[in-house]
Amino acid sequence: MAKGRVELDIDRCKGCGLCVNVCPKNVLEINLDQINAKGYSPANAKRMEDCIGCANCAISCPDSIITVYREV
Repeated sequence: MAKGRVELDIDRCKGCGLCVNVCPKNVLEINLDQINAKGYSPANAKRMEDCIGCANCAISCPDSIITVYREV
């Protein structure tokens, strides 16, 4: 199975959770213990090892703060 890696621009994330909802492997979560530069709780990758590189998260992000790298 393909492997992927997700990078998020945490300081630009507004914590809307759309990326969390579309991830088929539950890689992402909203980190309620962190506040970013904009005052929001940002998304973060809690289980990067499960990422399959589908890019659903990046496609759904309204602020384009997610970059997905696919490892073959």
